[in-house]
Order: sequence, then C-alpha cells, then structure tokens
Amino acid sequence: MCPQDDHPEPETVDSEIEFRVVPADDRDAVALIGAMVEEMRVLYDGLDLEAGDMPKAGPAELGPPHGAFVVGYLHGRAVCGGGVKRLPDGVAEIKRMYVVPDLRGRGVARALLARLEDEARSLGYSVVRLDTGERQPQAIHLYGSAGYREIANYNDNPAAGWFGEKQL
Repeated sequence: MCPQDDHPEPETVDSEIEFRVVPADDRDAVALIGAMVEEMRVLYDGLDLEAGDMPKAGPAELGPPHGAFVVGYLHGRAVCGGGVKRLPDGVAEIKRMYVVPDLRGRGVARALLARLEDEARSLGYSVVRLDTGERQPQAIHLYGSAGYREIANYNDNPAAGWFGEKQL
C-alpha cells in the first residue's frame, strides 16, 4: 500500500479456488446461475435470459458430450461458475460466467476464465467465443486482457454488445 492510498488492494484468492466440473443442474451450479440471471435482469432493465430470442445455455447445452459446467469453491463455498457449450459451427462458447460479488476484483474471474478455457481444450475445441454487454466494462476489460479479440456478432444475442474470440 502506498502512503497516499486510503484503501489497500484486495488480496487475491485465485490460487485458493478449487474447480470442479458438475452438471449444470447441480445445486451449486443452479444457485450461481440463478444469481447471475438475477444480476443481468437488474443490470439490463428486466432482461430475460430464457426468452426465445436469447442464446440457449441450459443443462443440455452446458453438459456432455460437447459442453461442461465448472464451479469454483473457496473453503467449501461455491463462489464462481461458468459453462462451455458447442456452437453450430463447432466452436466453443463460454456462457453463464459469474463470480459472487464479495470476491470480485480478487482474481477469481480470471482464474475461472482460464479454467473454462482448459475445459474447452479438454473437450477438443481450439477456438472459444464469448459475449457480454456494454454495461459490463469489467468483463470487456477482462476478456481483452486475456487475449480475446473483438469480433462481429456471432450468436444474435440481442443483449450483448461485445463479442470476442480466442485461439486456444
């Protein structure tokens, strides 16, 4: 901490996270997805991620044989989660990334993103895509700093304003 700083930098906890692949309808996965869906509903003025015009990302898409859902635990507490699914062109897509609010800014999202990329590789993907909305500048910054390059809208997500792709 510098003398002029009023607040110390938050301690990172990314190395303490234990990641597990679980079914997307597992209790912890459902709780994390529900929290993410509610946060997006508030952030985007009533957005319904299950609406017919939204990209699908349920248990069928985020499960075997072409997908997976990962939950991160810190001292036994489910603190983050996200999924990998297959797009029609055979590329992977990362969906439903979420970190509990009290651990944001501590390296958890970056660790989760790396773990989801590893999971995509293990499923045989060499390219991964993702999207986010303009009201999530921290997510856009994270993806750009993790090597995602901005691309055109690939999935017709009406709520997204930033689309990225990365070679694995």
